[in-house]
Amino acid sequence: MENLHIVFWLLKDISWCMIWKPLGVAMIFPTLIISLIIAWRTRQFMSELCHNVAISLWISANSYWMISEFFHFDTLVIWGEITCKHVALVPFVSGLLILAYYYIWYLPRHKETSESI
Repeated sequence: MENLHIVFWLLKDISWCMIWKPLGVAMIFPTLIISLIIAWRTRQFMSELCHNVAISLWISANSYWMISEFFHFDTLVIWGEITCKHVALVPFVSGLLILAYYYIWYLPRHKETSESI
């Protein structure tokens, strides 16, 4: 499943690069769904869960950014110099915060029971 996930992800990003809108948008769904399934299946291991949720957030941010460029609303100004493309920072930063939580707070407190990183 993880290998198939990478194939979908690459197809999505190649479609973005080549501006193949239908394929790019279609590849969002299997890519994101499989990443969420992988996160769910690894939920018993905090390390895997945090990393896989961060990946799902990265795919979400990346997909939103792609859609904003495909449909030409990426440069629309929301406020000041913040554009619609910058909305992608919400899931990007959320993923970073989850990883920061894991590495800064969780892992140091659970070293004796931690799984391999």
